Amino acid sequence: MSGDSTSELIMARGIKKVYDDDGVPVEAIRGIDLVIERGEFTAIVGPSGSGKTTFLNIISGLDTPTEGEIRLAGRRLTEMSAKELSDFRRDKIGFIFQAYNLIPVLSVEENIEYIMLLQGVSKTDRRQRVERILAELGLEGYANRLPIKLSGGQQQRVAVARAMVSGPSLILADEPTANLDSKTGIELLEMMRELNEKKGMTFVFSTHDMKIMERARRLVTLKDGRVDSDETKE
Repeated sequence: MSGDSTSELIMARGIKKVYDDDGVPVEAIRGIDLVIERGEFTAIVGPSGSGKTTFLNIISGLDTPTEGEIRLAGRRLTEMSAKELSDFRRDKIGFIFQAYNLIPVLSVEENIEYIMLLQGVSKTDRRQRVERILAELGLEGYANRLPIKLSGGQQQRVAVARAMVSGPSLILADEPTANLDSKTGIELLEMMRELNEKKGMTFVFSTHDMKIMERARRLVTLKDGRVDSDETKE
């Protein structure tokens, strides 16, 4: 795929997003320019209403900007058809949500392999990848359990496994620790940071959580739909 060999993974240029609220235009994003390199562990932070979730949705192609250009892995998202965009998200982006978003009637193994099933990965390959990632995330022995039989921390680990198992270019995590107690949240973050360091996976968080801000290597702070500060830690 064009652009995959470069270090630049996300390029946002002149991004604006205006919503219509009963005929009144509301500016959620007011002009963001941002580049995220491969292998970053970045948190997008800011108060409620600053545009964090809107910007995350635009990065992922779940929402379209009113103005501006988004490139992910060298592809311009705004030029893709709905089908191309859906396939691209499936293959290139792993999602981790605040509410886990596991499918309740599927086992842990079935939840994790679901994306690979859509991608047409063979049954043998799927099983091997699921076994490997369960071991990496400390979930051996849980393959046949339903989500309801797991703790919140275990469910979020399954969500991380599902996001990572197909080897996406980017993992987007929207408030992934919000429903976890402090100790469990820290354990999950340390695990994700280790995966980032060992496998070079790119993580972008949208968060209010100080635990994530402390562990992120780069903090991009949004305020009123603009980048207020952009700090990379040594």
